[in-house]
Amino acid sequence: MPHDEYRTIDFFAEEALPAPRVTPTEAERVGAELLGRSARAEALGSQQDANFLLRADDGTALAILKIANPAFGALEIEAQDTAADLIASAHPELRVATVLRHPDGSPRRTTVDTDGGPAVARLLRHLPGGSLSGPRHLSPGTVAAMGTIAAKVSTALREYRHPGLDRVLQWDLRHAGRVVAGLAEHIDGPEQRTAVRAATTEAWARVQRLADALPSQAVHLDLTDDNLIRRPDAPLPVPDGVIDFGDLTTSWAIGELAVCLSSVLHHDGVEPHHVLPAVRAFHAVRPLSPAEAEALWPLVVLRAAGLVASGRHQAAVDADNTYVTAALAREWRIFEQATGTPLPVMTLLVKSAIGLDEAPGEADAPACPLLRDLPADHVALCDLSIDADSMDRGAWLDVGTEDRLVAAALADGAVAAATGYARARLTRTPALSAVSGATVPTGVDLRLGRDTVAQAPVEGRVLTAAPGRVEITYGPRVLTLSFPRTIPPLVSSGTSVRAGEELAHLPSGASVHVALRDADGPSVPPQVRPEYAAGWLALTADPAPLLGLPASGGTDRSDLLGRRDAVFATVQEHYYANPPRMERGWRHHLLSADGRSYLDIVNNVTPLGHAHPRVERAVSRQLRRLNTNSRFHYASVVEFTERLAALLPDPLDTVFLVNSGSEAVDLGLRLAIGASGRHDVVALREAYHGWTYASDAVSTSLQDNPNALATRPSWVHTVDSPNSYRGRHRGPDAARYAPEAVALLDELAASGRPAGAFIGETFYGNAGGVALPDGYLAEVYAAVRRHGGLAVADEVQVGYGRLGHWFWGFEQQRVVPDIVCVAKAMGNGHPLGAVITSRAVAERYRDQGYFFSSTGGSPVSSVVGLTVLDTLRDEGLQGNAVRVGGHLKRRLEALADRYGVIGAVHGSGLYLGLELVRDRTTLEPAAEETAELCDRMLDLGVVVQPTGDHLNILKIKPPLCIDIAAADFFADMLDLALTQLGHGRAS
Repeated sequence: MPHDEYRTIDFFAEEALPAPRVTPTEAERVGAELLGRSARAEALGSQQDANFLLRADDGTALAILKIANPAFGALEIEAQDTAADLIASAHPELRVATVLRHPDGSPRRTTVDTDGGPAVARLLRHLPGGSLSGPRHLSPGTVAAMGTIAAKVSTALREYRHPGLDRVLQWDLRHAGRVVAGLAEHIDGPEQRTAVRAATTEAWARVQRLADALPSQAVHLDLTDDNLIRRPDAPLPVPDGVIDFGDLTTSWAIGELAVCLSSVLHHDGVEPHHVLPAVRAFHAVRPLSPAEAEALWPLVVLRAAGLVASGRHQAAVDADNTYVTAALAREWRIFEQATGTPLPVMTLLVKSAIGLDEAPGEADAPACPLLRDLPADHVALCDLSIDADSMDRGAWLDVGTEDRLVAAALADGAVAAATGYARARLTRTPALSAVSGATVPTGVDLRLGRDTVAQAPVEGRVLTAAPGRVEITYGPRVLTLSFPRTIPPLVSSGTSVRAGEELAHLPSGASVHVALRDADGPSVPPQVRPEYAAGWLALTADPAPLLGLPASGGTDRSDLLGRRDAVFATVQEHYYANPPRMERGWRHHLLSADGRSYLDIVNNVTPLGHAHPRVERAVSRQLRRLNTNSRFHYASVVEFTERLAALLPDPLDTVFLVNSGSEAVDLGLRLAIGASGRHDVVALREAYHGWTYASDAVSTSLQDNPNALATRPSWVHTVDSPNSYRGRHRGPDAARYAPEAVALLDELAASGRPAGAFIGETFYGNAGGVALPDGYLAEVYAAVRRHGGLAVADEVQVGYGRLGHWFWGFEQQRVVPDIVCVAKAMGNGHPLGAVITSRAVAERYRDQGYFFSSTGGSPVSSVVGLTVLDTLRDEGLQGNAVRVGGHLKRRLEALADRYGVIGAVHGSGLYLGLELVRDRTTLEPAAEETAELCDRMLDLGVVVQPTGDHLNILKIKPPLCIDIAAADFFADMLDLALTQLGHGRAS
């Protein structure tokens, strides 16, 4: 092919574009000429070019040698290099593969002979870090970063003009229809070929209607996972680099984002809704017009179809190109994902993501009711939503709940029972599921309590009439009526009907589904998944008015999180950047407002499980009778404190009741200081004890307060965290922690400031469930007592049977504290805390005045405390912590054998910690990886959070009622998430 520096490519004029065949030896010769030094060439993949990484003898990466396809002229190469320089200048925060230049500023570029003719060869800047390609799941942050980069490139190129942009490329989405038409014959398998052609036809038709409103400009057009380079210093795949300008051209600006989104779709665990963070991020930098939002997903489909057709074609003409053949499977995966959800649904999701929401339509009033002689005021409305009382006590899990509720309504005399539209049905919520269920109804379901006639509510045309189904037009919509298949329709397809004309005779007991959808939209399922509900519902309308029923009002679309931030102090943080709205719990399950079930792995506040009916009944009963403060005389406070004291060894026999762990620790310290007469306190580092003045003063967790150690008051002294895994002394050397703590206590006494108290968790909860070294508390307690101080045990997190083998953490250390502080588990979510000490210590509080807590020890609180103790005993939950906790720990240890990122499995019973590290020798904390894992686990249906000073430990402290099936689900999802996030096997 003659080399003409002024020509540009016209793909349709070429028979094929096989990559030039260049050996590494030939590449080294060209590289030496351009570099002025020898270099070793390593072949890199490319579909149509020849790329090599040039390295020095010591392995240092020097440059990328790119030998363009001979079909590409010098003018096109010049346009690409100029565009790269432009983006690098406009966005210095981005690394860009610009052309390397000689000292005089000229590009290191030449023309070489190849098997396909003369080709332009040049040296480009090498960007270390690696691309985002491969199957690894991409987190929302990574996907958003891709969208941001695409927007920055788009804005930088908006005014760029160059004659080398005047190209006709197969990747230009303006030519997608023609590309697929010409290359689809290379797609093996008639079903795949037909699917690609059909999807292309539909998407192309939608784009053509919008084409005149789509702005065009210079576009990179290949900002894919292959060409976005991750920061080399980032532990997670966060892109900041851009390579490969080979597809630079003038095209629709929105194509830049469409190409980017399509490349996300093949990654493990990614569904179409997972690309929306990129859409929002792009829109935040470079706002989309309404027309561009409408065109975006059709262009994603066209890109996917083009990839499949072009990939098969390229494999046919360049069979030895392993880069091409290796991509075929993922290209088909992209196409399947792009087309798996109807175009209108994805388009509406895109618009919703950028604030162009389209709410469900409102049905016009019917000329007559759809169901004859069925008075609406005698139709019972069955609420199956998150707010329904009928969903209490786990009813949502029972397969027969809907039938039971309907039967009860009909038995009470209702002529029919009807469900609501658009509000998620908990009865359709699967428990322990890696994906959400189809919970959001797009119509109304009825069960008839007597015979009735379905009649046309308005004049219309019958679109479908078959046993069990009738569809007629209803203005701009289609009314669908589904009923048992044994019932024949009374009308025929293609006929017209008058308002009131009979459609079907429906007998008592029949189940009927009524739905309204846009006439020009796709068929709509009866229920849809919540992630896609905004797209589906916008294609429907509430059919309730056709039945004479009030419209449901749909879902609450208000910005609840924004309202929270506006009035709720933001230091009271929430889990997750985009948290699900949790409105219900049951046992070890949490349920969101959109009907998604999550396994709760973090809630040690509710040891009995969420919404325990025994607690609910006890609280309700007591509230009906009396709730006041503990200055009054009543039985429950006596009974509860007796029971609580009986759980402690002698001489711990006296109880103070408060409302929280923070108050308990605060009071415990005041008791110790008052009884000892000494004001200094020694506390363990990496601990959290509360938010009150005293409890915060002894809290040294750097994650709760990054300045914790520097801002301690002078009366607080800290000793090393006795962490035998990652502390200063590890393994057998952990025995050194206790003598060091004793030495500090002795030094304080020698300086005239003996400690009045030593406080510490008895099993290191905040640090991730790490057991204290054997004998640690025995030595330290003895030392503090020797100098007249008291031992204060913080059992707020680990006490009350959570450790399984021990009811109290101090039992594991075989010691008895002077003061025990407890809360959380005591009330199963009700605010309740306690301090238990000896009578002698308790009486010394009178030296400081009297003690009173308005609701601490109230009748309701006391009854709750008693009920929790009864239920812990009666349901054997401490034993369950041994059984299920042991099983779960073995599952986690098995995962540690397989994944190098798991450094250790800490803990006992159902207080476990999974510590993630980047290196098992250095123990470098994998903090960012832990946060990413928590986000992925949420997507898989598990609520789990990080803890520890480095936030690299999964805190595993579920309700004590968790069962083996749930524990296995957690371990299975953890296994899946670790694989999807690319964590390697343990060596």
